[in-house]
Amino acid sequence: MPFVAIAYLIFLAAPVLLLFVGSFGEVWSGTLLPSGFTWRWYQEVAGDPSFRRAFTTSLKIVATTCILNILIGLPLAYAIHAGARGGVRLAARIVTLMPIAVPELVLAFGFILVFSSDALPWLGSFWLLAAGHLVLTLPYTVTALVADMDQLGLAECEHAAATLGASFPARMWDVTLPQLHTSLLSCMLTVAALSIGEFQLSNLVSGFLSRTYPVVLLQAFYGATGFACAATVVLLGLAMIASLTSGLTARVTGRRKVGAGA
Repeated sequence: MPFVAIAYLIFLAAPVLLLFVGSFGEVWSGTLLPSGFTWRWYQEVAGDPSFRRAFTTSLKIVATTCILNILIGLPLAYAIHAGARGGVRLAARIVTLMPIAVPELVLAFGFILVFSSDALPWLGSFWLLAAGHLVLTLPYTVTALVADMDQLGLAECEHAAATLGASFPARMWDVTLPQLHTSLLSCMLTVAALSIGEFQLSNLVSGFLSRTYPVVLLQAFYGATGFACAATVVLLGLAMIASLTSGLTARVTGRRKVGAGA
């Protein structure tokens, strides 16, 4: 079993390590490893206007998606937690999770069919792309928040606040949100990691001026190998930072749940 686990880790890590090594290689053609050492590929990525524009667009899409997840996901999760019971709660969660079950290509084709018409000519716009990222990431936010609300015992805390005369806005601001701030941070970091690397829907829905970093990254593999490796390492670095930070935040949330349960 240890041998299988080690082999599996090597299988997962080898492509990433090769990309990292290749991003510093001067020449990589027909050999297992590149030859030479250079920073030139990172300088070219930083100086390429199409990559700079795509990087900025990706950051805007990530920020917009996170904000929309908070504005829509938090009320939706609270409604499922506080208002839905039995079969209604189950049905609401199934509907919420449907975007995960449907392949991204199917969702993208649906967006193309609906928003390329004369009545809704929004295909290629920034906001349609942000809406697509919202559809893909909202299930993760709602599922995590509902689970945290159940584990933290928000219903009991809100009931205690209500008996003391607190209004609904006061309960939401002084009781609910303070207990969920770590969960919200973890959810937003997860959303950022998912959004920054999303390709399939973005490739079909984005326009020329709204292309995200992964969409432009595909073109790099038709050029120099080192340039493509450097551009990919930048994307992997951003996704890994968001994922690791989300994992650390989730551990803090887990400890809070244990403390609340005790």
